[in-house]
Amino acid sequence: MSATPIPEFKIILCGDYGVGKTSIFRRFLNDTYIDTAKLSRTQTRQSTLGLDQYSKYFEVHSSNGFRQIKIQLWDTGGLERVASITNSYYKFSEAALLVFDMSSLETFHSVSHHLLEILSMAENAKIFLIANKSDLKHQRQVSDEDIELFVEQFPKFNGFFQVSAKTNQGIQEMWSDISEKLAVGAYSAANAGAFKLHHHIYDDDNDGNVNTATSSSCCS
Repeated sequence: MSATPIPEFKIILCGDYGVGKTSIFRRFLNDTYIDTAKLSRTQTRQSTLGLDQYSKYFEVHSSNGFRQIKIQLWDTGGLERVASITNSYYKFSEAALLVFDMSSLETFHSVSHHLLEILSMAENAKIFLIANKSDLKHQRQVSDEDIELFVEQFPKFNGFFQVSAKTNQGIQEMWSDISEKLAVGAYSAANAGAFKLHHHIYDDDNDGNVNTATSSSCCS
């Protein structure tokens, strides 16, 4: 009997430019942080520009012991400032991290727009609301009441996390919880024989040409 394939999940980062999506990506990639406030405008753009993705394995606890899943995280890399994000970015996404900056009310007001885009172009994705820059307590513009009211109005979220990519606060707990939630459905589907092999098709440099990567994924 062949071994159960390791479930792979494509997760995309969404939200306004400057909310810290690339900082969250760097924490995922190699647990580093770059303080863009100390860089020039050109250096800041160079530090983020370019669609990127990276895969990492996570161990999650299940009724049968520890199981593995593979998370492939995608970042817009600041492309939203110079070009529209294509549908291929959203394609085959099993989850989306919708990020806003707790010190910027404007980015919070944009969340509903990004949410509608995700629901339109990645309708089967689980959606997690991420409040980044929790370390800026004295500059906070978005209250807990604002967030609670929004979540009540848009009951589409599978989780909410307050994190700081700068200090790493809440980042590991966020990934642990997201991994657990993704794994529950994945291994249930695998046991029912619902795994399939599909192709991730994406335009990695936004030039209109697509590349194809094959991966195992759970259909839901």
